[in-house]
Amino acid sequence: MMLKTDNIKIRTPLDPKKEMTVLRNAVIKRLKLKDTVIKDLTIIRRSLDARKKNDIFWVYSVAFSLGMKVEQVTEIVKNSRGKITYFSPRKYDTGADWEVYNERDEKGNLLSIKPTANFAFIREHERPYIIGTGPAGLFCGYELARLGLRPVLIERGDKIEDRVNAVEHFWNTGELDPGSNIQFGEGGAGTFSDGKLFSHVHDKSGRVEEVLETFVRFGADPDILYDSKPHIGTDVLRQVIKNMRSEMEIMGATFKFRTTFINPVTENGKLTSIRIKDKDGKIEMIPANLLVLAPGHSARDTFINLHESGIEMQNKPFAVGFRFIHPQDDINMAQYGADHKSKLLPPADYKVTAKASSGRAVYSFCMCPGGYVVNASSEDGMVAVNGMSNRDRASGNANSAIVITVDENDYGEKLFDGMRFQRDLEKNAYMLAGGRIPVEVWSDFCENRDEAFHRFHNGEEPMIKGAYEYANLRKILPESFNKDLMETVPQFARYISGYDSGMTLLAGVETRTSSPVKMERFDDGQSTIRGIYPCGEGAGYAGGITSAAVDGLKVAEKIVMSYNQLV
Repeated sequence: MMLKTDNIKIRTPLDPKKEMTVLRNAVIKRLKLKDTVIKDLTIIRRSLDARKKNDIFWVYSVAFSLGMKVEQVTEIVKNSRGKITYFSPRKYDTGADWEVYNERDEKGNLLSIKPTANFAFIREHERPYIIGTGPAGLFCGYELARLGLRPVLIERGDKIEDRVNAVEHFWNTGELDPGSNIQFGEGGAGTFSDGKLFSHVHDKSGRVEEVLETFVRFGADPDILYDSKPHIGTDVLRQVIKNMRSEMEIMGATFKFRTTFINPVTENGKLTSIRIKDKDGKIEMIPANLLVLAPGHSARDTFINLHESGIEMQNKPFAVGFRFIHPQDDINMAQYGADHKSKLLPPADYKVTAKASSGRAVYSFCMCPGGYVVNASSEDGMVAVNGMSNRDRASGNANSAIVITVDENDYGEKLFDGMRFQRDLEKNAYMLAGGRIPVEVWSDFCENRDEAFHRFHNGEEPMIKGAYEYANLRKILPESFNKDLMETVPQFARYISGYDSGMTLLAGVETRTSSPVKMERFDDGQSTIRGIYPCGEGAGYAGGITSAAVDGLKVAEKIVMSYNQLV
C-alpha cells in the first residue's frame, strides 16, 4: 500500500548527492514517524519555487509505504488531516485484446518478441505504415511494434547518427541537405531543441507517464519522471532515439531512411497503397491499407501532396518572431537574486507574455537555458532559427523565441497562405545576411539601423550554431510586427530585470513554432480518407515532444481498436 504526502519544502542550496537523505529527514519530521517505519521513499514531483529571491526552496511530493499493519496505516492516514493520502501510480494500457510475450536477457535487453498467433504472420499489406520518425511517429510505431504489428516507418531524412553529421556539416559549411537537417530525420525537429518534456496535456490515462518512462528505459535521466519542468537534453535524446530504434527492429519494425513519401493512392474513399521515392529517385507503389501521417510541422511539400490527394485540412494559427539572447548569468540574477552564482541551482528559465495594442499576443517560446541558437533551415534560399540545449545547459547563454501569434487575418484566407507567409519571412532572412543567420542588438533594432552600431555584450561571441552576420532585422517581419515587439519587450523587463538591455541580441527568423495547417481527423482517428490516421504536430494535433508522443499513443490505440475486431 503506497501513500503520498505533498508540499515538502527544502531550502536551497541543496546538494543533489544529499537530496534523498535531507528529504527523508523532512518527511520524518512532518509525519512524526520513526525512520525505520518509512519504506520505499520515492520522489513523484519536484519543483523550484523562486518567487522570493531571498527564500528559494524545492517543493516535493513523495510516495512511500509504512512498515506497519494495515489497520495502523489506515489510522495514520485518517488522523493526518489530509497530509497523507493513498497513492496509486497510473498504468498505461493500449486496449489490445491480445497478448505479447517478450524474451529479455539478465540485463533487461530485449531478445525477441512472440505475439499471439493472430499476428505472428501478419501479411505485408496489413502492416501499418508510418510517415515520419519524430516523437509522434516513433511512439506510435513503438506501441504497434510492441504488440507484434511490425510497423514500417518511412523517413525522408537520415538515421540519427548520419543526421547529426549532416547538420554539423551544414553549420560548418553552409551546405544544406534539404532531405536531412534539423527539421527532417530520425527523431524529428525536437531532437535539435532544448529537449523540454513539459506538456500542458492533462491526460488521466497514463500516456504522459508512459512517454517519460519509455525515455528513461532507453537512457534518459530518471529525474524527468518527477521534475515539474523535465528536460532530457538534445545530446541525450539522440542516444535514446537510437536505442528505441534498435529495440523496435528486434520487435519486427522496419525503418526506411532516405525515403520520401509522395502520396496515398485511394479507391472509393479508402487507402489502397502508397507511393514512395528512395534516395536514388526510384518511385515505388506499395499496397497498404493503414497509414499514419506524422510528417512534422515543416513537411510543406507533403502537405500540398496530401491536399491534392483528398486529405481535408485547414489553415491554423502559429507564431513568428526572433530569438532573444542574453548571458545566462543575467537571467540567473534576475530570477534567483543573491543565490544566482550557486552551482547547486539549475540555469534559470523564464516565461513571459503580453498583448500588444494591435491585439496580437506576444510571448516567449521554447526558452533554452544554457543553450544555443541554431540555423534550423530546411529549404534552399531560406533561413529559419531555433533554440537548442544539451543536458548540462552549460553554454553560458540563455535564449528564447519572442514570437507574435498570426492567423488568417495576418497572412490570408487561402489554404497554405500561412505556409507561404513562413517562406516569405525565411527568404527575407536569407537575403538579408546571404544565407547566414542575421543578428542585431536590441538598441540597433529599435533605432532601425542599417549598419550595426553595437555588438552583443561588448563583443562577446554569442552561442550560435551556424554562421551569423549583423544586419537590420527590421527588414524581415512586417513593420507592424516590429512595433508589437518594441511595445511589449519593455514590459518583460518589469519581470526580468535588464531583459530589454540595448546589448540583448536578436537572431532571426523564428517561423517553425507549429504547423501552419491542421488535417481533418474524426473520433476514430481517421481522416476523410479511410485507413489514413493524421498524427502529431505536423497534422496539427500537438506542440512539443511530449504532446506529440502522446498523440502517437492515441493514434496507436485507435489502430489497436481496428485490429481487436480481428482477434
